[in-house]
Amino acid sequence: MVQRNQEWLASRLQRAAEICNQPQAGDHKDAPLWLGIDLGTCDVVSMVVNAEGQPVAVCLDWADVVRDGVVWDFFGAVKIVNKHLDALEKQFGFRFEVATTSFPPGTDPRISVNVLESAGLLVARVLDEPSAVADMMGLDKAAVVDIGGGTTGIAIVQKGEVTRSGDEATGGHHISLTLAGNQRIELEDAEQMKRERGESIWPVIRPVYEKMTDIVDDHIRGEDVTELWLAGGSCMQPGVQPLFQARFPHLTVVLPQHSIFMTPLAIAVCGVSQGENRHAG
Repeated sequence: MVQRNQEWLASRLQRAAEICNQPQAGDHKDAPLWLGIDLGTCDVVSMVVNAEGQPVAVCLDWADVVRDGVVWDFFGAVKIVNKHLDALEKQFGFRFEVATTSFPPGTDPRISVNVLESAGLLVARVLDEPSAVADMMGLDKAAVVDIGGGTTGIAIVQKGEVTRSGDEATGGHHISLTLAGNQRIELEDAEQMKRERGESIWPVIRPVYEKMTDIVDDHIRGEDVTELWLAGGSCMQPGVQPLFQARFPHLTVVLPQHSIFMTPLAIAVCGVSQGENRHAG
């Protein structure tokens, strides 16, 4: 497996951030394109990449349709996926019929698959979220930590292959609950504050991240690991990378900018590696 460097990743995450919910002009009708859909706890992201793994379209909707790896609002999830498919059809001039997706480790992958199939998609590949990142980057002696809205997923990678993965129910939703309780505000307001306030709320939410480091420590103890890769929107709080680096001083802790797009990018790129075409007509 080819190991990709951090510059390769950074340029693609930057591009994803620039074009998110911004339809781009361009003729991609005859170019091979791949669609990946990430059904997260706090958001649903659909990303289209070309054969080089470069994002060419990104749709993001903040949504409460998944909780702790379970799609509790099935029809709401299908509605959002269809909304994204409509937007992509308007942009590219064809409707995607094939996609890849993912699921939190330890949950039933059919949950995500059922949503995409109900939206009329053929699912070419489904794999757990941290494994998708590991597969994309071709890592060795590494642990991938995907901190999503509801869970923290960990995958141990040796020579490009995931040897073990696990998941714990602590994520961005628990950060919002902590913030809502501390500030005595509604959960929706806490979600907004979490995205906007950054450093000022770090002392309040730090204990939740410290629990995440405990989870990671439990999963990687005894493993031959030299790198720790952080992914997921909940990693974007100031203080996360220094906290993990201080907890694991013997490891190289990597937290790319715009990490909210890392898992969606990995899901789409895994479709490229699978070789499935982007649409059937």
